[in-house]
Amino acid sequence: MKIGISKVAYADIDDLMYQKLVAWAKRRHPKKNGGWIAKKYWQSIGGSNWEFATKQVGNKPLRLLNHVETPIVRHVKVKGEASPYDENLVYWSTRRGNSPEMPSRISKLLKKQKGKCAHCGLYFREDDVIEVDHRIPKSQGGKDSYENWQLLHRHCHDTKTALDGSFGNKSGCNRAEPKPTKRLEKVEDKWVMRYA
Repeated sequence: MKIGISKVAYADIDDLMYQKLVAWAKRRHPKKNGGWIAKKYWQSIGGSNWEFATKQVGNKPLRLLNHVETPIVRHVKVKGEASPYDENLVYWSTRRGNSPEMPSRISKLLKKQKGKCAHCGLYFREDDVIEVDHRIPKSQGGKDSYENWQLLHRHCHDTKTALDGSFGNKSGCNRAEPKPTKRLEKVEDKWVMRYA
């Protein structure tokens, strides 16, 4: 499917939906004219004059959403020969926002930051030590929440902590390491689970 086709398809579906709603309204009120039907079922809301909506409930009417309002999400191709089985947790957490072997907080922050360190702007690599930092240190009134968390390289975290005058590990910042990976190995004709 070509880029931009979705909006055209959604607009076509909205036109079809409008025709079906008009047919339904005329069938429901066979003795009423088009002006009466339009006044009963369609309203002006915002900049649009033809919104299929109920009369005002509370302080705003309930309306039928248009398909064109559906946000279009562009999907990014998987890079090169990457595979979920290649143990590149940083890449897959950045891409998907979750990974069974990475803590969910770290995965969500990696996706939010698009795989980059918030301090230096460089991409995290598989072997980097990633640490969770508070944008506004807890010692200075920062909250312990996703809005205040960010991921940094360990050396970037040290630099930021020195510059902002926070207490470092005393403020609750800690290292983010993936869970150890499990691997089956054959030892003397038996399969044994080992942690890497």
